[in-house]
Amino acid sequence: MSRPTAASTAAAIFIMACLLSSGVIREATAAISCGQVASSLGQCVSYLTGQGPLLKPCCAGVQRLNAAASSTPDRRQACACLKSISGSISNLKPNLAAGLPGMCGVSIPYPISTTTDCSR
Repeated sequence: MSRPTAASTAAAIFIMACLLSSGVIREATAAISCGQVASSLGQCVSYLTGQGPLLKPCCAGVQRLNAAASSTPDRRQACACLKSISGSISNLKPNLAAGLPGMCGVSIPYPISTTTDCSR
């Protein structure tokens, strides 16, 4: 299996930012980092680009990131990290990204899309 490219990693990160962009507003400062987001989703790259199956380590990362981004500032920070690098993604499969949370047992109340407004 080939190593993930920067563009593929960015795609995975962007999708997770969309996953984390809504939730209960809390007073807090962002504690999540772009490195944490990237690390959590690294195992999802081949799946999100249609180059491999959905593996357990990917879902573990999705669940870990969902739990880590527990505040509105965390979700916004994760989203900002993803937005800054998502413009170079050309091989992301939107249908796979949209279904990733459900496939990994994470429930979110909105669709996953590259057009999700991370500020809301």
